[in-house]
Amino acid sequence: MKEILDAILSPDSTAADFAHVKLPESYRAVTLHKDEEQMFAGLDSRDKDPRTSLHLDEVAVPELGPGEALVAVMASAVNYNTVWSSIFEPVSTFGFLERYGRLSPLAKRHDLPYHVVGSDLAGVVLRTGAGVNAWKPGDEVVAHCLSVELESSDGHNDTMMDPEQRIWGFETNFGGLAQLALVKTNQLMPKPAHLTWEEAASPGLVNSTAYRQLVSRNGAGMKQGDNVLIWGASGGLGSYATQYALAGGATPICVVSSPQKADICRAMGAEAIIDRSAEGYRFWKDEQTQDPREWKRLGGRIRELTGGEDVDIVFEHPGRETFGASVYVTRKGGTVVTCASTSGFMHQYDNRYLWMSLKRIVGSHFANYREAWEANRLVAKGKIHPTVSKVYPLEQTGQAALDVHHNKHQGKVGVLCLAPEEGLGVRDAELRARHLPAINLFRELDERTIRRGRDN
Repeated sequence: MKEILDAILSPDSTAADFAHVKLPESYRAVTLHKDEEQMFAGLDSRDKDPRTSLHLDEVAVPELGPGEALVAVMASAVNYNTVWSSIFEPVSTFGFLERYGRLSPLAKRHDLPYHVVGSDLAGVVLRTGAGVNAWKPGDEVVAHCLSVELESSDGHNDTMMDPEQRIWGFETNFGGLAQLALVKTNQLMPKPAHLTWEEAASPGLVNSTAYRQLVSRNGAGMKQGDNVLIWGASGGLGSYATQYALAGGATPICVVSSPQKADICRAMGAEAIIDRSAEGYRFWKDEQTQDPREWKRLGGRIRELTGGEDVDIVFEHPGRETFGASVYVTRKGGTVVTCASTSGFMHQYDNRYLWMSLKRIVGSHFANYREAWEANRLVAKGKIHPTVSKVYPLEQTGQAALDVHHNKHQGKVGVLCLAPEEGLGVRDAELRARHLPAINLFRELDERTIRRGRDN
């Protein structure tokens, strides 16, 4: 592994050097163990601790197949699907691996008693499989997490419709929280040259998800002038939605849960902000009963912030806790677009406010290759910025996942894999200098929050 890292860190390395670098027989990876999938049985979700289920193991380098690449991972990041994996909710990911393994002899490689997790990476291509022409050893890349087979016609208009569509590192093995990763080469995109490895690794999943959900015609199709309600607007997903709304001429109405998170939204350029904790919104009277008066109160607050207008789009991902309110506050003919359910998968809402006001609910799941490429292009051009607030070493991935699980993070939490320290990998210093305040925004605000906590 040292030879690989030396080649990456050397400014004189060529494609031939990477093509001939010796591959190890094994590598370090963050894994789940199949024989532990019942370890949290009987516990509430919040009491399940990723630090006990995520292991740092030495695992065998997988066989390289056609159309695939083996990538040296300099950095990765934690997404909510890593949290779901680590607490075995809503189901164990080993069921995904078993089903994938039945697809073909090549897919059988993924059905193992351990699962290498992680759906983001920034790194360097080491090897490519048969039939790969667009990528070569030495290419600096990021990866999006859509894994498809494309043997069915269903996926050729929108690859997200492929019957064999999976999320790499969640529904497949050999993910990005490791020193090496196995990906299909149609997951690869150029690494933004002005970003460090940890910054470049962080946008992948959430940036592409936000792009499809909010901007793409496959999602809400946001346009200039739209009012967009964004739940969790300072978080890993919401922070990108906020950036897209601002960059696209829309007005984000940012819902956050603390003054510190409100400060982040203001620093991004948002003006309409609702601190749901400070304003005391309680959308559920008890576990079974919602409170429509609270929906109405939220709607009134939105109109105060928009000059009397309702929202055209609700950017939904909390799910059960907020979905009834989301349907209610959307304007007549508007759209609720949902990509997750971090507070619960069983949504309840009053359908009268949907059907009689001709509203739409649109399901959105990650992004196709074209959407992911466009989202990455905007990052590479300095139009959309990474939102890294904190970076952990690979050995502390469990703690990083716990931070995300308990919503203690801002933006994205990065993980160093092969990179020996933060700050490496910048190739375009001039572009970086122009955007450095935006790039460092989440880090600086997180540091201020930590200092404020110490002072108190």
